[in-house]
Amino acid sequence: MMPKVFVFLLVVVSFWGCTDDAIYVPKPHAYPKVDFPEKKYVAFKQAGCPYTFEYPAYAKMVKNTDFLGKPVPNDCWYDLYISDFDAKIHLTYYTVKDRKHYDKLISDVYRMANEHTQKANYIDEVPVEKKGVFKGKLFDITGPAATPLEFYLTDETKHFIRGSLYLNTQVRPDSLAPIYNFLKKDALHLVNTLDWQ
Repeated sequence: MMPKVFVFLLVVVSFWGCTDDAIYVPKPHAYPKVDFPEKKYVAFKQAGCPYTFEYPAYAKMVKNTDFLGKPVPNDCWYDLYISDFDAKIHLTYYTVKDRKHYDKLISDVYRMANEHTQKANYIDEVPVEKKGVFKGKLFDITGPAATPLEFYLTDETKHFIRGSLYLNTQVRPDSLAPIYNFLKKDALHLVNTLDWQ
């Protein structure tokens, strides 16, 4: 008699537990909310460097002294470091010596941008120009690339500057998209305000 009562109670409790209409679904994975600083810009002008531009007030210009374990070719290499996102825009400047040197600098830019084709989904090559000041290209690299934005600016005779945006984290394009879009505006502001001394 006792086993029959136990089985009956087990069946009743089982049916009773199945009457709830709520279906519980796990919450989707989410990323933390990012608080972006207010956009404000300050001028960069360094004695001995033949260029000026505006950069974000929440960033810091850090002089670059090391190039692959060797001293940098000149004193006008800088990293624009944005500590809020552990990101930097690496800036390298060259004085153009002659046409052969200019062609090599352009070739290096395309070689470095094309190194991302293995991982990138697409590279959008956008011409940029500031009449009477510079011409150049902006490489907007979509997909899991180490540098999602690269550019070069030159007057084609004397000055050549190259920039690359680096995010010091594992490459996850969808989760980094808001930060990338925010920093891209800063890079474009730098480009639009660049002038030669």
